[in-house]
Amino acid sequence: MKLAKHFVEKPWGRTDIPAEFGSLRGRRVGEIWYSAETKAPLPILVKWLFTSERLSIQVHPNDAQAQASGMPSGKEECWYVVDAEPGAVIGIGTTRPLSSEELYAASLSGEIEGLMDWKPVKAGDYFYIPAGTVHAIGAGITLVEVQQYADITYRLYDYGRDRELHLDDGVAVSSATPYTDARSGRDSLGTQLVDGPHFQLWHVRDIEDVPALPHSGNIWITPLSGHIETDGEVAAKGDCIVMSGKATVTFSSGATALVAF
Repeated sequence: MKLAKHFVEKPWGRTDIPAEFGSLRGRRVGEIWYSAETKAPLPILVKWLFTSERLSIQVHPNDAQAQASGMPSGKEECWYVVDAEPGAVIGIGTTRPLSSEELYAASLSGEIEGLMDWKPVKAGDYFYIPAGTVHAIGAGITLVEVQQYADITYRLYDYGRDRELHLDDGVAVSSATPYTDARSGRDSLGTQLVDGPHFQLWHVRDIEDVPALPHSGNIWITPLSGHIETDGEVAAKGDCIVMSGKATVTFSSGATALVAF
């Protein structure tokens, strides 16, 4: 089925979202969430993000930490960069290890902005963000985020915006160290990007590029170009569909998509 779109306005969002995502009448949209109208949320959430300013410097807890606070799960995610303006950067990890006391003080003073490892990015880059990683997305970036279905974010620093910070909770779950996760790099079409504890992620031009699709459970397909058809549903860029492993999928000529399960 084709998932419903939920438009989320953000202070760092954009008013020039491409037309294929729908008519937004000048709304400052930062995120588009794709979800099913079901009683229980699906375990994977797909989002598109559009940035005109830097996002807050933030962190997410792992499952055990989130459950200790009464939340159903923590949040790990992967970013796939679809477009990036010249000079665009993302911050992942810190330039040196920080103790909890140093991280708290740097977040409070704003020094954390200079201690982040800001990496230049371009289309086709991808990064897996484990729980506990201190991170921020920069301005001028369009990306797809595939994540555990959890809305749990602790802001450490927000550039003076008038939004709540979560220093105690955020510092408690942070691993403020240089980023070394191997599940990041430059995309090569037709290959697996992530084999993680919560999902696999592939970028493919045909469903046959994924050698071991699950026969049970759900599969998420997010088109990046062309269109895809499954069980009478047609999806193009701006859509996301979820299907069972038994469904038949057809990619149009030139179509590419992210496939998660």
